Amino acid sequence: MPTLLLVRHGRSTANTAGLLAGWTPGVALDERGTAQAAALPGRLAELPIAEVVTSPLQRCQETVQPLLDARPGLRAHSDDRIGECHYGDWSGRKLAELKDEPLMEVVQAHPSAAAFPGGESMRAMATRAAEAVREWNARVERDHGPEAVYLMCSHGDIIKSLVGDALGLHLDLFQRISVEPCSITAIRYTRLRPFLVRLGDTGDFSSLVPRPEASDPDATVGGGAGAP
Repeated sequence: MPTLLLVRHGRSTANTAGLLAGWTPGVALDERGTAQAAALPGRLAELPIAEVVTSPLQRCQETVQPLLDARPGLRAHSDDRIGECHYGDWSGRKLAELKDEPLMEVVQAHPSAAAFPGGESMRAMATRAAEAVREWNARVERDHGPEAVYLMCSHGDIIKSLVGDALGLHLDLFQRISVEPCSITAIRYTRLRPFLVRLGDTGDFSSLVPRPEASDPDATVGGGAGAP
């Protein structure tokens, strides 16, 4: 079965503003995110990418555009199932404010029981994303063969849930996974089990440099802004 490259969108204006974007329209890449997207074709230059699938949200479409420009034979397929979690009433709010919401503790420690007011549950998010990958695996193998490589551009929580699915982790453990903006995660699928062969690879280890300001030990809902 195919190898899937999961690309998280580049850093967005919501990331730098500390907002939980969700499906809020008009959230674009910021200057750093635009540069990250521009570097993506070079990072993937040696890989024969058979298909590109993207979340319908602007920040993901902007992330894959340089790759599509560099490879005129490729076109992007939009799939709502790998779109961001529907955060409902939390969408567009500051993450700093949401920390005090009782639900945030559930999101961090027991995400399989978390459902966002006016939105969807994290369990439903993970299920739709996994179903999308399985359907695309079959389609890519049918059209391009079992050794094909294809790319999905999606969001932090979606990618983390797919990594957890590949590793056989319960959803309650997925907050232990971290993927930075424009990082690449690679999963090779086989008939019996997937293999995680890259996780959150940015080719940049600056995010591991100790930061002078106090850091929040909890996972950032929706992902994070990555290295400064």
